[in-house]
Amino acid sequence: MFEAVIALCVSLTEGPCRDQLLPGYEAQTQAVCIAALAAKTPDLDVFGELQQQGAARCAPVGAALSVTEVAPGVFVHMGAIEEPDATNLGDITNLGFVIGKTGVAVIDTGSARWMGEALWRAIRAQTDKPVTHAIITHMHPDHALGAGPFAEAGAEIVGHANLSRALSDRQANYLESLNRLIGVGAMLGTRTVSVDMAIETMGEIDLGDRVLQLRAWPMAHTGTDVTVMDATTGTLFAGDLIFHRHTPALDGKLTGWRAVLAELEALDVQRVVPGHGGPALDWPEGAQDMSRYLQVLETDTRAAIDAGQRLGEAVEVIAESEAPHWQLFDAYNPRNATVAFTELEWE
Repeated sequence: MFEAVIALCVSLTEGPCRDQLLPGYEAQTQAVCIAALAAKTPDLDVFGELQQQGAARCAPVGAALSVTEVAPGVFVHMGAIEEPDATNLGDITNLGFVIGKTGVAVIDTGSARWMGEALWRAIRAQTDKPVTHAIITHMHPDHALGAGPFAEAGAEIVGHANLSRALSDRQANYLESLNRLIGVGAMLGTRTVSVDMAIETMGEIDLGDRVLQLRAWPMAHTGTDVTVMDATTGTLFAGDLIFHRHTPALDGKLTGWRAVLAELEALDVQRVVPGHGGPALDWPEGAQDMSRYLQVLETDTRAAIDAGQRLGEAVEVIAESEAPHWQLFDAYNPRNATVAFTELEWE
């Protein structure tokens, strides 16, 4: 198999440069790929100020993300339970796709364009059906910043009604942070995309005899959380409303998250794909660790407030009993305690 790529650089003299996938030109032979490029000139305006090093060309298909079929037609890539760095290049998030009779929907796209490209290749290894939708479950960059290739291929970008504003407000900080953490070269071509289908409450996507049910939730993990239910297999993509093994990250409202989790636990589903860990959890058993952690976080925070502790000292003890049960605990629990204390202090 061959695909179209183009080398783009920050600077033609100093680099760095990276081959960018041009989706939609895949072919069994190089000659057919070249003919497709000649018939339809790719739109390079999406790459902004990056400088072109040579013309678009056809090359053997690059590396694809590994995926697991967790249910018929439902595929998940499980990211590492790590912080983003120059080794994992931001591959720290669960991504997925669902194949219907007429189209494919992607659920979350990764931290950088290279991940969206590698997910595109994973999809193409399974089917040649068009990718009609790319659903972003919330605003965090490890879920949202790989969407560029799907938008360029004509997929409708789907997200919470608050997602566009949230990404617009944060994109500069997100890109600056990830450039520093995983490297400018790995981030080349990464951009935010506009939401085409905004979910206010509920929505549906028909992939051809396969309906995905979308739901926007109140403030919980973030203010932009959306879940995706594949009605055919009873598989729920929960985004970061559910964490597994990875310490949960509170960037919204603790009491809201607990209320949403209680609703999720009551759902009649076969399995849940969490935003981290998994890749698929039995349900509702798979919610037990999350439920316990959030309860302890709230209980300990209220106790610290009632005892008159200051935020700085309270953060050192809130939810410390949970440390043995989670990875990356020291990176995330102090932040969670800070957000929870700030929320509950003013109730």
